[in-house]
Amino acid sequence: MVSYKRHIAKTVSWRVIGTLDTMILSGIITGSWEMGLAIGGVEVFTKMFLYFLHERAWYKYSKFGLNERRKYNNNRSRG
Repeated sequence: MVSYKRHIAKTVSWRVIGTLDTMILSGIITGSWEMGLAIGGVEVFTKMFLYFLHERAWYKYSKFGLNERRKYNNNRSRG
């Protein structure tokens, strides 16, 4: 089974990359690095939360998570 810890670690690592991208692009587009930092500082929290929910839903409802769940359930039943 894929654990919450794994999803949280992926969420944080991906969000760091995404936030740096947002800050850089926002700074370039607005011409203000302060504005880029402000935009990146706000969106980091909302997007991290949304990604976590997306990742959990993907695992729970997607056919792509079935093999992992089956392996976990089979291993659990064996003892």
